[in-house]
Amino acid sequence: MSFEAAAVLYEMIYLDNAATTRPDEEAVGEALRFLREDFFNPSALYKESFAVHKRLDAARKNILSHVADPAQFELVFTSCGSEADNQALFSGARRGNFVTTEGEHAAIYQSAQELSRRGIDVRFAKLDRFGRADEADVLRLVDEKTSLVSVIHVNNETGAVNDVARLAAKVKEKNPRALFHADGVQAFGKIPFRLTKNIDFYSVSAHKIGGVRGAGALIRGKSKNLFPHIFGGGQENGLRSGTENTFAIMQFEAAAKKKFAALAADLERVRGYNLYFRENLDRELFAVISAEDASPYILSVSARGLRGEVLLHMLDDEGVLVGTGSACSSKNRYSRVILACGADEKTADGVLRISFSRENTIAECERAVRIINACAKNLAERTK
Repeated sequence: MSFEAAAVLYEMIYLDNAATTRPDEEAVGEALRFLREDFFNPSALYKESFAVHKRLDAARKNILSHVADPAQFELVFTSCGSEADNQALFSGARRGNFVTTEGEHAAIYQSAQELSRRGIDVRFAKLDRFGRADEADVLRLVDEKTSLVSVIHVNNETGAVNDVARLAAKVKEKNPRALFHADGVQAFGKIPFRLTKNIDFYSVSAHKIGGVRGAGALIRGKSKNLFPHIFGGGQENGLRSGTENTFAIMQFEAAAKKKFAALAADLERVRGYNLYFRENLDRELFAVISAEDASPYILSVSARGLRGEVLLHMLDDEGVLVGTGSACSSKNRYSRVILACGADEKTADGVLRISFSRENTIAECERAVRIINACAKNLAERTK
């Protein structure tokens, strides 16, 4: 085998893009001047800093405009999606009860546990077998004392898409005073969507769309109360203190511009990758968990009876990187989300989460499927 052939054979295939994506090099290049030349603190008083401050506000409006009307909504920069989720929950659920679902990201689920410890009545709605929120159950839990409802837009483990616009409208019909939040981290820049007047808070993150880690945002309706989660120098109009990470924010802006410009084309390309896996994974070894109408960026499957973690490490040795669920909950053997979908422990134990980006190719998918099938067959034979 030639050196070139060996290099191709062992080249890494990265299929864990729901955990994080490779930073977009063009976007990094556009933002580098905010590390090198325009490194000034946006809060300082000299003209160089004021210029950075103005550029930061332009980035704020540009990122917001991809999904919302800047006349009706505003954007607060945070360090990540988890921080944005936390700020929304601890601002909105300050009295009465809080309604969410069993399918939320850990940033919501663990915050809900803390709210419960603080005396808030926390209510969890059920999921269907694909990980979608049971809308009837969500609405059943909402009453006149509900202060906040939070429903994930795209489930980070199964890719299930919740119609948060419709659900928010129904929540408001039942309790017009209730606030509605959606975790949009796996939806932003990946599926077509615009915020409606009934959605009060929406969380997004840079590193899921080619941004660097260290930048996220909470979008809020301008008339909705939001309370600071971090106190200090009063940055972000007093809503999020701490010197702004201007490089990460500018790179976020550039990555989002590129991602939204190609959103439709990327969605179609990724649908092809997702379909290829669905059609070519060994059906005697794998069962597909994700619904056909789920976000094509995420495909969860289960090698029932096999350990997903063992299979993950076998694939890693062969140069294929996948997940077993949420990277934020990787220390748990069984995914609480997959179990909440009605799966038994054998199914939950065998879960692999395959997640795509625009950078993947069909050639990578073809090779990855061959390797995944071979590793699963090998593991099955060893565990007989």
